Amino acid sequence: MVYLAGGCFWCTEAIFQRVIGVKNVLPGYMGGSIKNPAYSEVCGGNTGHTEAIEVIFDPAIISFKDLLEIFFSAHDPTTLNRQGNDVGTQYRSAIFYTSAIQKEEAEEMIQDLNAKNEFSAPIVTEVSEEVPFYHAEKEHSNYFNLNKEQSYCQFGICS
Repeated sequence: MVYLAGGCFWCTEAIFQRVIGVKNVLPGYMGGSIKNPAYSEVCGGNTGHTEAIEVIFDPAIISFKDLLEIFFSAHDPTTLNRQGNDVGTQYRSAIFYTSAIQKEEAEEMIQDLNAKNEFSAPIVTEVSEEVPFYHAEKEHSNYFNLNKEQSYCQFGICS
């Protein structure tokens, strides 16, 4: 299991739901100052939480490094507290690792991507130890799959 934050959780959830070897993806909130925040509180940008997803995967089918490659290609890890039109700390790029090996692999991948100049600017993705994960409200689970007519996430998911 790992927790990833790469902008809007509607979009990141849908991307990782389509990955072979990922067993389950849940949207939620991490890294803030209050317990059990509501979507409206997190969106206000005053709680310190970021929209995140919990990714449960089978390492016999997909490696953590492969998940990271998808993560870095699915959002812009070089913009601090922003993804597209979504601005604020609640949209920051972050990896909340659940083991020392995940921490090491995430830090190594960031160093490697920066050394290879894979992006036009340095990666600002936060790499932090797992903190409490608060499940998002039910209406946010499986959001894109239930609302495919919404254009918000279509480009990144359907392309």
